[in-house]
Amino acid sequence: LTFADKADYDKIQEDDTIAIEGLTHFAPGKSLDLVLTHADGSQDRIVVNHTYNEQQIGWFKAGGALNIIRQQVAG
Repeated sequence: LTFADKADYDKIQEDDTIAIEGLTHFAPGKSLDLVLTHADGSQDRIVVNHTYNEQQIGWFKAGGALNIIRQQVAG
């Protein structure tokens, strides 16, 4: 993942919890949102880009390439 705005890097704190939103609509060329929850409960939302292609996204959604191979062999 890369930051759409490189200044967003400075928003991340050491003890943040990070959630990735938008994975149900994960697609090539489409950005994702990170929600940073800071120790004090405040949140920041940042946009990140990825370089995954359709095949890699399929692997990700299946839990890994081996899971896809297992499904193909079984089915």
